[in-house]
Amino acid sequence: MDELLSAEVETLVPLLAAFDAAAGEGHITRAAQLLGIPQSSLSRRLKAVEKTLGVQLFQPAGRGITLTAAGRELFERTRGLVRSLDDAVSVVRSNADPEGGLVRFGFPLTLGPVSMPALLAEFHADAPRIRLHLTQAHGEALATMIREGRLDLAVMIPAPTDLPTRALGHQRIHLYVAAHHRFADRNTIDLAEVAGETFIANPPTYHLRRMLDTCCAEAGFTPNVAFEITEFETLRSLVAHGLGVALLPEPETPHPDLHRIALNTTHDRTIGLVSGHHRPTPAVARLYSYIAHNALAHINRPHVPTLR
Repeated sequence: MDELLSAEVETLVPLLAAFDAAAGEGHITRAAQLLGIPQSSLSRRLKAVEKTLGVQLFQPAGRGITLTAAGRELFERTRGLVRSLDDAVSVVRSNADPEGGLVRFGFPLTLGPVSMPALLAEFHADAPRIRLHLTQAHGEALATMIREGRLDLAVMIPAPTDLPTRALGHQRIHLYVAAHHRFADRNTIDLAEVAGETFIANPPTYHLRRMLDTCCAEAGFTPNVAFEITEFETLRSLVAHGLGVALLPEPETPHPDLHRIALNTTHDRTIGLVSGHHRPTPAVARLYSYIAHNALAHINRPHVPTLR
């Protein structure tokens, strides 16, 4: 076998990381940031891939990009190769330098302003040469990134059943109303009592929304959701302005215009530390161990037993 690789493959191999990042992110700017290169350089590399193959791989989609049929075919057939190569390089490099390395870590939108930065700052002080690439997203997005190898570890609420998980504790869900709401003098409540209220919630793809729908169904009603929003602080502000009520976890920073009411029937979600099925590098294993042993003190609220 004199020729092991075609000329097209020899040309494409150095460019596949650019294609993989752009296909995975669906956005040129984010993909360029992920690779640490200028946006113009990424665009040139993507054009080179298309020129080599003689087909269009991407097309505009709003402010981002999406794959064409040919692009999806290439992505499905090459992303496993890119991930395997990335894992191999990471393992070899980290074994040569166990105090360094990169960890791609994700955490949910309901954690972050206080607990996760404090936890990661302490880890950085303990392991200053380990680099962290951070992603914050809702649970299903984090799970997808773990499955596809785009994240090494993630704290998820709740954890998926198909991925290795270590339970860190529980997050209690309460009813929140505006400080001037008619229920603002209540400390506890049955969910059936708020059947006539307007609700503010996440979109249906979010676990917290599915939990709302399930809890209300168990209480005998379907919630009237007037506002759907992905951003939790804005959601809380809408509640504070009296536009509706919401089922939410305790905020990490106090919100003086909200009143928390405990539900008579306990509703909570498991907080899990999730990893993929691939072999972890020493850097990933070190962050995993650190979070497993120290997360309780950071994620727990001093006045609410959200972790037990």
